[in-house]
Amino acid sequence: MKTVAFQGERGAYSESAVYQFFGSTVQVKPCRDFKDVFESVKKQEVQAGVVPVENSIEGSVNQNYDLFFNYDLKVCGEVIVKVAHCLIANPGTTLESVKTVYSHPQALAQCRSFLEGLRVELIPAYDTAGSVKLIKEKNLTNAAAIASEKAAELYGMQILARDIADNKGNYTRFFVLSKEDSPVTGKDETSIIFSAKHEPGSLYHALGEFAKRNINLTRIESRPTKKTLWEYNFYLDFEGHRTEPKCTEALKALEKYAIFVKVLGSYPRAK
Repeated sequence: MKTVAFQGERGAYSESAVYQFFGSTVQVKPCRDFKDVFESVKKQEVQAGVVPVENSIEGSVNQNYDLFFNYDLKVCGEVIVKVAHCLIANPGTTLESVKTVYSHPQALAQCRSFLEGLRVELIPAYDTAGSVKLIKEKNLTNAAAIASEKAAELYGMQILARDIADNKGNYTRFFVLSKEDSPVTGKDETSIIFSAKHEPGSLYHALGEFAKRNINLTRIESRPTKKTLWEYNFYLDFEGHRTEPKCTEALKALEKYAIFVKVLGSYPRAK
């Protein structure tokens, strides 16, 4: 049976992404940190890993893009999960008695308007589901956590309020990690990292190689190299599989304008 690693405690949105992609019978391995997920796949302790890369409200999960640069792993799939935050507390706790709210910093930020109305102290935690586990284990009766409905069910907690995010169109995009990417399906996307040469027009010409072959770019973002001041790596997603002729040609042509090119993998686009 396949085992898949994810960051967080049982009941985290990342665990939901695992089941959404692989089905309910898969075995899961919770990890403390994102790096632990990459390490588990690298060492073949698990067959795959699932990590968030982008939220529709808060933007990119930069730590994971940096890890993709450092690890020789492939993206073999993507999954998009609807995020529906709940305010969760120990049984018997009332909304009026809540003085402190725990959750991941992104979840706290996504529920800013609701929390401002409560006038409570906000305490960041490493994981949404982990914050529910924390207030349960410490039996905090004047505290609550922001997490999924699944987390409340899993830990036997009560839900004080549902769907509390400021923006109801809240989705997180996850990448599935493996040693190999996926074969051609006809509905594929490819993710790469490259660094443009320090020459006038190099980025313009690099992106032009995709335009002249009618390849649609779906995302581009820059991240500091962390090696040289004001130098950046570019993270690029485009439609098509890396083995398709026009995509292979574009990647080869890109090398003329880039210091390096790293293909993270090709995978079926999420529905």
